[in-house]
Amino acid sequence: MAYKTTNPYTEEVEKEFETLTDDEVKEAIGKADEAFQAWKCTSFEERKAVLQKAADLLRDNAEEHAKIITTEMGKTLAEAKLEVDICVGIFEDYVKNGEKYLEPRVLPSDKYGKDSVTLYFEPQGVIYMVEPWNFPYYQLARVAAPQLMAGNTLIYKHASNVPQCALKFEQLMKDAGLPEGGFINIFASHDQSDIVLADDRVRGVALTGSEGAGAAVAATAGKYLKKSTMELGGADAFIVLEDADIDKTVEWAVMGRHWNAGQVCCSSKRMIVVDAVYDEFLEKYREGVKKLKAGDPMDPETDLAPLSSAQAKKDLQAQLEEAIAEGAHAEEAGIELPEKGCFFQPTILTDIPEGAKARYVEFFGPVSQIYRVKDEEEAIKLANDSPYGLGGSVFTQDLEHGKEVARKLDTGMVYLNHPTGVASDIPFGGVKRSGYGRELVDLGIHEFVNIKVVADSPIDGEF
Repeated sequence: MAYKTTNPYTEEVEKEFETLTDDEVKEAIGKADEAFQAWKCTSFEERKAVLQKAADLLRDNAEEHAKIITTEMGKTLAEAKLEVDICVGIFEDYVKNGEKYLEPRVLPSDKYGKDSVTLYFEPQGVIYMVEPWNFPYYQLARVAAPQLMAGNTLIYKHASNVPQCALKFEQLMKDAGLPEGGFINIFASHDQSDIVLADDRVRGVALTGSEGAGAAVAATAGKYLKKSTMELGGADAFIVLEDADIDKTVEWAVMGRHWNAGQVCCSSKRMIVVDAVYDEFLEKYREGVKKLKAGDPMDPETDLAPLSSAQAKKDLQAQLEEAIAEGAHAEEAGIELPEKGCFFQPTILTDIPEGAKARYVEFFGPVSQIYRVKDEEEAIKLANDSPYGLGGSVFTQDLEHGKEVARKLDTGMVYLNHPTGVASDIPFGGVKRSGYGRELVDLGIHEFVNIKVVADSPIDGEF
């Protein structure tokens, strides 16, 4: 497995890195465990100081970090800066609230007495992270911040096309004052995940990635009885009801489908529009997509970036051709694309036949699916007719009714009048084949701690 930086805009290989040997992987686990033995004994104040320093360093050097992200995976510099800013927010949320999230909790008990049962949230050891390329900083921060605050240490295998992001984030944590071994990048092969998860010092794994990668790592974790969290793919529904503000809805739809060049697990992939406003929505959406400007992702005027790699472009093209072969109607936006770079022409799919495979797969790029439905009931039914359940959106001017519709969607997150998004203080995660577990806030920090019960003697003195 080769770790290398291939700039998606220039298509040039800029740097390459060697994969670790098995012994080097084992050595990294040992260093992380050694660091854990000391880190778990630190005070919350010491941990807060490290996280705050990491936030300060990111804020002060945002453009430097953003440029590495853009160079390696291709997103626009503006989007990369937003990613860095979200990471700052994540670190600072745990500085502000982490200790509170881990406060002991007293439980009432008829048998043991009113204040005699206490839950303690304690660190467990080394946590393994397997992370993807599409948000190379954010994905690291949303596991690293809570687990370091909890007193765990981490080793991580990043995507092979963002090695410099992986190294830069490791250095960030060292510069922030985290002891050696507290956060270790490993350029590991897929097979070496077995070595990591087989080690008793490793207590769990957090993965963000494809459905296939998640299934493989979850199976390995299960084999060794390790806790896992999985944030996998998505095919988020973007439901447009009759009373939606169509102009604003279209603006959000264009952004929601094309940010990060459409390479977002929770982007708006299936636009489900009720019949009464379908024609107006489609016409305005078509116009909005045609206004996108593709170009150098470092250029502030660019709002459509290249895909992350030549292989990503090839895979998306194959999916599109299969959808057309199944009977879907494809309409290209026809915007001007640079001659070089992994760019993909934005395409709108309509009239996708019932039962077509295209209805049930994730298009990871600027391909929009737009469905006409009779009414709200049919919109909900279609939204739930998916193997995925990550996020979703409901557009309506009646917020209370929007919440009612949201409650009927079989998905982990629903946003009203806004595409599914990310924030430092909102939990993230899905259901069905989109994975399990939650990241961020108290839910995320509790995923890999030992929730220990300590109980006094029973009131009556009997077992």
